Amino acid sequence: MSKPVRVRFAPSPTGPLHIGGVRTALFNYLFAKKNGGTFYLRIEDTDQTRFVPGAEAYIFEALEWLGIAPDETVGKNEKFGPYRQSERKAMYKEYAEQLITNGWAYYAFDSAEKLDELRKQAEAEGKTFIYNHTVREQLDNSLALSHEKVSERITNGDAFVVRFKTPTNEVLELNDIIRGTVKFDTNLLDDKVLYKSDGMPTYHLANIVDDHLMETSHVIRGEEWLPSLPLHYLLYKAFSWEAPEFAHLPLILKPVGNGKLSKRDGDKMGFPVFPLEWKTEESTSMGYREQGYFPEAVVNFLALLGWNDGTEKELFSLDELIASFDLARVNKSGAKFDPEKNKWFNHQYLIKKTDEELAVLFAPIVKEKGIATTLEYLTKVVAQVKDRANFITDLWDLSDYFFVAPTSYDEKVTKKWNEATKELLKQVIEQLASYSDFTSQTIENNLKEWMTTNEIGMGKVMQPLRLSLVGELKGPHLFDIIEMLGKEETIKRIEKAITTV
Repeated sequence: MSKPVRVRFAPSPTGPLHIGGVRTALFNYLFAKKNGGTFYLRIEDTDQTRFVPGAEAYIFEALEWLGIAPDETVGKNEKFGPYRQSERKAMYKEYAEQLITNGWAYYAFDSAEKLDELRKQAEAEGKTFIYNHTVREQLDNSLALSHEKVSERITNGDAFVVRFKTPTNEVLELNDIIRGTVKFDTNLLDDKVLYKSDGMPTYHLANIVDDHLMETSHVIRGEEWLPSLPLHYLLYKAFSWEAPEFAHLPLILKPVGNGKLSKRDGDKMGFPVFPLEWKTEESTSMGYREQGYFPEAVVNFLALLGWNDGTEKELFSLDELIASFDLARVNKSGAKFDPEKNKWFNHQYLIKKTDEELAVLFAPIVKEKGIATTLEYLTKVVAQVKDRANFITDLWDLSDYFFVAPTSYDEKVTKKWNEATKELLKQVIEQLASYSDFTSQTIENNLKEWMTTNEIGMGKVMQPLRLSLVGELKGPHLFDIIEMLGKEETIKRIEKAITTV
């Protein structure tokens, strides 16, 4: 590559970071690391009316949790600082005036009421009002007013914006790394506002100026920004700057049907669309972290939403993702979000952890239940049930009987019980009490030998025995449960079932 790779993630602090934004940050991170470059984060807070307290801190915390923190950002390696656009405010006016001087922009004094009136008038005629070359010469701007009049109005403090003067009769053929050549007819573009009456730049001006000054080599962003590509390209041209390379990522789609994944989809179907929980006075939105997802599972899942390495491989560590990542293998079409696949990834990362690691994570949940136990015992419990867990929180429901005797029994099974069942369980107690070696394999061999000798059907003993110990017909190998509970607790539970059912 001709110049050092520098890519950025540039969110606005207007609320929690959507999972689509997280994927954009991830792809920028992977691209930077793959190419020995820099991944930086810039806070784009020029629209102060939409600023939400706490949102900026949320963004940093989310990326830290995911393990994809930026190399440069607010308060960290500020080589091209400041990294908040609101703190760069003074410089944007200079660049807006430079565009006016060069004939690429103009002052516009049109009031919001007048523009609204023109929109309604066009709508009544079945048309769409576009502020561009077709009308700009007739409107209240510096293209239609004399230089003296413009100076007078600015001196008088009249409110104005600076609009880009889009060239006419050009077809722009621009390259997108993911989509190839994309064409735009400049006659169909509007003259976007670059600088607002409140003295703040719009996204378009600030974005281009900052990307240039921060030496951004590639702009990797969501598909929703593709319509802005011609304006951004033309702004680089207007400033006589070398434009970065562009890549527009596909949308993350709803689990069912088309359309962009939204918070509403998550609320409706019960899955998070934010990396961390987000609380307001009115509501609380789910977060991946609080729902029990491992950050490496979230990263792995998101990486495969719109990208693959050309193989059937699905499980990638972050280092493996970095080594394999290539923008050329990002799809053009949207990627459908699959909540069940998301859980599957978390399950894969859960079972990859050692039993000891899982026991440590499980320990606070058991302690919260008021149960005192050892890490050694927890490790044995986890080994028995982890294959059926997607989350650490699942471990309790899968293993509660290892800690607490059942207080109720599955009625679908107990309704088949009779006096003969209870009599058999009494005989089982006698057998278990006689065993000196209380290990799983020995208990199984001895009990099955007893059943065979006495011609007792397996089902007649196994079902009521499991129910006595667990309360349901669930759990791992029955004799492993018996060994872990121990002789005294096992017999105690069987006796309780005999008198309760």
